[in-house]
Amino acid sequence: MQADIFCRVVDNYGDIGVCWRLARRLAHGRGWDVRLWVDDLASFARIQPGIVPGLPRQQLSGIDIVHWSDSPDATLAARDVVIEAFACDPPAGFLDSMRRTHPVWINLEYLSAEPWVESCHGLPSQRPDGLIKHFYFPGFTAATGGLLREPGLSAERDALQASTQDQETFLKSLGVAQDLLLRRRDGARTVSLFCYPTAPVTALAEALAADPRPSVLLAPEGVAPGLEAACAAPDAPRVARLPFVAQPDFDRLLWCCDLNFVRGEDSFVRAAWAARPLVWQIYPQEENVHLEKLEAWLARYPAPETAHSLIRAWNEPQTGATARALSAALAPEAWESWASAAWQWDASQAALPDLAENLADFCAELAKKR
Repeated sequence: MQADIFCRVVDNYGDIGVCWRLARRLAHGRGWDVRLWVDDLASFARIQPGIVPGLPRQQLSGIDIVHWSDSPDATLAARDVVIEAFACDPPAGFLDSMRRTHPVWINLEYLSAEPWVESCHGLPSQRPDGLIKHFYFPGFTAATGGLLREPGLSAERDALQASTQDQETFLKSLGVAQDLLLRRRDGARTVSLFCYPTAPVTALAEALAADPRPSVLLAPEGVAPGLEAACAAPDAPRVARLPFVAQPDFDRLLWCCDLNFVRGEDSFVRAAWAARPLVWQIYPQEENVHLEKLEAWLARYPAPETAHSLIRAWNEPQTGATARALSAALAPEAWESWASAAWQWDASQAALPDLAENLADFCAELAKKR
């Protein structure tokens, strides 16, 4: 199969994160010839070394990467499959070529746990120009497209989580200071923080400071700019700022942590694969529509109510409940239950087919009918 994937970067790293993972899975797992169109190469470059923002076209990992500009190359015509990520319509000239070739056209939708997704997954939409677009929904059940997960991921994760030395070597390579590594070795809880600006960071710092178990807080550069000030008290968690890293290293970072605060879609799924407790800050939408999506996921996530309360508080910081909720979730019995639920959630989701494999099979079946 020859495929075009279109990506408009809206959420800084989540959109390109999903598309880059999908492109690599289709290219390396199914042998597809993939061309990835991206409108924001600067964001792409922050999560993938080797990307040159100024180039109109470049190759990396066997994938053809095209800068999706206001005047795209008219000679690049549609091929077997066109995947638009999150309803980002392909450019007009490219649509003209699609009308000539009638490729399999997929709209890869946002991830949702809402029940209606199952009934809409895979449905076609006939356009007046004769083109047919199929809606493809990632999800958490066998009636959806599933989640992106690479083969061998669990074995690699388990090996790293079983080796304190390998974890320290990795974290040291990211710039984590030796005194913080020693603090981890002495039993400090390691917490990653990747959040939107609305996150109640001060409440997080207060709750971790009050916890009997000390903490080491790992956060990317530029995220939560008030974090250091919030952690200035003597008993507050120690903070390490990390560079943005390539996706495999981001996975390893999550595997090294006891608790992961993540945002958006891509990092949320990767935190699930860490099999550790996670707190998801869902992408905010108007009229709090995102909170309905959050509740739909919480209805499936088997963590205890203390964890659910924390996740709700993290997404509704105006309630002022984050510090209390975090303290309750970190209490020994609640924490043990949450850690067990995280393993259960990972295992149940890992038992389902991978999204890239599902999507490739779906496209192959549609191609036969053309």
